[in-house]
Amino acid sequence: MAVQVYKVTQKYETFSYLPVMTADQVRRQIAYCISMGFNPAIEHTEKGTTARENYWYMWKLPLFGEQSIDAVLAELDACHREFPDHLVRFLAYDNYAQSQGMSFVVYR
Repeated sequence: MAVQVYKVTQKYETFSYLPVMTADQVRRQIAYCISMGFNPAIEHTEKGTTARENYWYMWKLPLFGEQSIDAVLAELDACHREFPDHLVRFLAYDNYAQSQGMSFVVYR
């Protein structure tokens, strides 16, 4: 069985090494984060910046206590519509560990 090589020019997070997630896979990742009690957030940045120059802008405030997957997806879409040429990523903040529980780029 041959291993397929995925060429991604810029690595932004762990999932960058995997094929682009489908809409259903994104939905399931968000559902997992909400089920873990994480607080969703959305960030965006310009394409083409290097890791040292990269700064992620927060889209609104984190969605503290949000339980609706559809509400999070709607905010991701709104951010992408507002900044169509930017990368948009989903973050999940873990209140207990006081750190990011997960982050991945949704729109490349």
